[in-house]
Amino acid sequence: MERKTMKTGVLLKRFLPYYRKYIWIMAIDLFCAALTTVCELVLPLMLRYLTDVGMNDLSALTLRMILSIGSIYFVLRIIDGAASFYMAYTGHVMGASIETDMREDAFAHLQKLSDHYFNNTKVGQIMSRLTSDLFDVTEFAHHCPEEFFIAFLKTVVSFLILAKVNLLLTVIIFLLIPVMAISCTWFNLQVKKAFKRQRNHIGELNARIEDSLLGNKVVRAFANENVEFNKFNRDNQEFLKIKRQTYRYMAAFQNTVRIFDGLMYVVVIVAGGIFMMQELIAPADLVAYTLYVTTLLATIRRIIEFAEQFQRGITGIERFSELIDAKIDIFDEDDAVLLQNVKGEIAFRHVSFEYSDDHTPVLSDIDFVIRPGEKVALVGPSGGGKTTLCNLIPRFYDPTSGEVLLDGQNIRNVTLQSLRSNVGVVQQEVYLFSGSIYENIIYGKPEASWEEVTEAAKLAGAHEFIIGLKDGYDTYVGERGVKLSGGQKQRISIARVFLKAPKVLLLDEATAALDNESEHLISESLDKLAAGRTTLTIAHRLTTIHDADRILVLSGNQIIEEGNHETLLKKKGLYWQLYMSAEIGGGSKAANEDGTGK
Repeated sequence: MERKTMKTGVLLKRFLPYYRKYIWIMAIDLFCAALTTVCELVLPLMLRYLTDVGMNDLSALTLRMILSIGSIYFVLRIIDGAASFYMAYTGHVMGASIETDMREDAFAHLQKLSDHYFNNTKVGQIMSRLTSDLFDVTEFAHHCPEEFFIAFLKTVVSFLILAKVNLLLTVIIFLLIPVMAISCTWFNLQVKKAFKRQRNHIGELNARIEDSLLGNKVVRAFANENVEFNKFNRDNQEFLKIKRQTYRYMAAFQNTVRIFDGLMYVVVIVAGGIFMMQELIAPADLVAYTLYVTTLLATIRRIIEFAEQFQRGITGIERFSELIDAKIDIFDEDDAVLLQNVKGEIAFRHVSFEYSDDHTPVLSDIDFVIRPGEKVALVGPSGGGKTTLCNLIPRFYDPTSGEVLLDGQNIRNVTLQSLRSNVGVVQQEVYLFSGSIYENIIYGKPEASWEEVTEAAKLAGAHEFIIGLKDGYDTYVGERGVKLSGGQKQRISIARVFLKAPKVLLLDEATAALDNESEHLISESLDKLAAGRTTLTIAHRLTTIHDADRILVLSGNQIIEEGNHETLLKKKGLYWQLYMSAEIGGGSKAANEDGTGK
């Protein structure tokens, strides 16, 4: 659903603070703009003077006078050149700096947004807002104040000079300007709306391309290249349709300006000729008048041509503002304190949770305590809320009601950085950043030494396979780690957590996607990692959690069973059913007829 378009004045008000750091650059830029304007406006006065002297007393028009005027104008052109260079170089750098500042603010804001935002927003749209939308802001930030300042100067100065020549003719000419402005307003608004649709759709197109390229193996496996091309082509043609509509409004907008442009010249020719017949204006004055009207019309045309760039910039600012306005759900409270000397006791006190977009209950009145160093497993049917429960501990989400405590402190009352630095997460879907193996491991502790990195890799069982690679720790893993196997990626992610050395460990089906051999190796690494740490493990393969100190069975949004493996099997409840199910993984092989598994 497309958001309501913001008013231009509101967007400009939000954008103006970005000039604060560059106020002196902007001041000098506008001074240079004034110099170039003066240089341009002086020429008609010089020509008027020469024409007037030549028509009234040709003998007074000397070579010295002509060379003096020419020299003055030449000096003015040198000044104009220097001022233009400053505007073209330093002014553009200022625009690029503002773009950079805005992108930094947008990226910093993204880091504060919760999983809810990213679950409901396409990455392609976010990328579009961070890149192409802000590209247009560079030109806007530089040219917008400059163009309007020059237009204001030329309009005011031209009016004063022309009014002195002939007030009535000047009033007639300038009365056409507001009529032209009113006529163009509607088209200008349509162009703005069209640019907004265009920006929204390019975000969708980016998302479509990203989705297809990241899933290229699936595409090829199902021989669905034509399907993907047709989906892309449909979006691509829709983008062309939107651009065609944009250009139609722009053409109508520019054509309206050209019509009024012609009307002004008609007025100058007809009214000026009549006034000259009646000796209300001198021929030299009419020449100067025509030159100033030409300058004025050139200024108006320049503003009109800038209108497209203006609307692109405004649209970029609007989409930037929409991103910045995205609500931060998870944040540090004003009185948040550092979490120190963590022992690892986790307590859920009557915790309930539902997602804000659909309000479907996920967890209801969850209440339990995990003692420091205890190994607890969390099991239950798929979609029962196990991962959501784990996500509440590092505050990827906040409970709808109730509270989560770490060492007796409500985690909402401690800083996010100190909380998350003490919580390690190993997930089923491993994400490795594009870069080397070393860069991915050290991500767990950026200040770690080489010895610490290799020790973490050894503890994770990754060192041997890493040094066996051609480039060792400098091996490039590819985007999302595509150059490594699932087991290798998982061991690197475990090494990353070893390096972090958290007090609390969350294992979210960390071995579910691995083959038996890899699972065995990873399980050994996870056992080492869990030693001495409070560990909460989500597992579908129940054979991997026999040694857990305690098992919590989650179903129907609540914990319905609790105990160790043998106790729960004897109860013959849901845990026993899951364990005995061949679909879940191995109850038929591991349990005997009495259900004890012994």
